[in-house]
Parts: sequence; C-alpha cells; structure tokens
Amino acid sequence: MEAVASRSESTEDHLERIQELVEQKGYARVADLAVSLGLSRSAVSNMVRRLANRGFVNYEKYRGFTLTGEGRAVADHVKVRHETLTEMLQLLGLSPETVKQEVEAIEHHLKPETLQVFSKLVRFWRQHPGDLQAFLKYNKTARVET
Repeated sequence: MEAVASRSESTEDHLERIQELVEQKGYARVADLAVSLGLSRSAVSNMVRRLANRGFVNYEKYRGFTLTGEGRAVADHVKVRHETLTEMLQLLGLSPETVKQEVEAIEHHLKPETLQVFSKLVRFWRQHPGDLQAFLKYNKTARVET
C-alpha cells in the first residue's frame, strides 16, 4: 500500500466518499462524488483521474468507477480511523456538532500509534463502562490546570 505520508487529506476524503457511494450504489460517478464533496465536476474528474493513475480507482471516462484493492484498503483505513475518533469523542459526551468538527479537523493528522491507543481506549471503555462513568463524573467537577 502507498505510504500514508504521501496521501493527502483530499486523496483520503475522495477515497472515503467513493467507498461510501460504491457501498450504496455499487459504483460511483463524478457527478455524485462532486455533490457529496461540494466540489465542481471538473475538479472531481481531475482528482479521479489522478487517483486512477496512482492505482486507487478503476476509471473509464463517462462511466462509473470503483476502487481498486489498494483504494479499498485506504478507504477502509480512513473509515476505521473516522469511526474510532467519532466513538471516542461521543463517549466523552461531546455534542454531535463538536464531534463532527473535531473528527474532520484531526483525523488526517493522527499517527498509527495514536490511533491504536485511541482504539484501545474506546474498547476499554466499552468493556469497563464504570471507568468511563468515573472519568465523566471527574471531568464535570475537575478544574483545568494551566
């Protein structure tokens, strides 16, 4: 798989959205992806061609496209990262809007080691809800030290 550092946020966002469209419809089209990302068709078309050149997308001009095995692997990684962060922030009691904004802001900047620790933390809290509740209670009463 292509090195994580060489994938831009835009590449990851495009692959994540393509995977979502493929899961819904069996394929993705430039027009659907443009609407989903809030971008022009020409910008999306250019990006899809670049993704195809890099081996992430099976693309034929004027037809739908799908992800290659490598593209699916990247999209799956992005999805897991997104879900882990979302669940962790939800468990901490943050508002849905804050969760959405924070996940979008930080998801592309996590090192694999950090994601692994967050994933373990989420799993720990699911297995030990009393510990999560103790932290949430502490969080309501604790003062922030600066």
